[in-house]
Amino acid sequence: MDWDGKIDRELDCEGLLCPLPVLRAGKVLRGMAPGAVLRVRATDRMAAIDLPHFCAQAGHVVLSAEERDGVGIYLIRRGEGQAE
Repeated sequence: MDWDGKIDRELDCEGLLCPLPVLRAGKVLRGMAPGAVLRVRATDRMAAIDLPHFCAQAGHVVLSAEERDGVGIYLIRRGEGQAE
């Protein structure tokens, strides 16, 4: 599935520590349609490990992960299944 660049939801997790970014992202993703894209902003360095691991386990796709000025920016496409 190609990505058209559209971001459907944003989640600001700046200042939150593990496991809150993953827990909040999971909750938001459950409420989104399959194929929708969530942008997560997180300052906890563990999010760089935890979010991709969560996505792999739950059937979501990390479209990109980068750091800008100490903030991790993660684009996650909602998976097709209900594996969470």
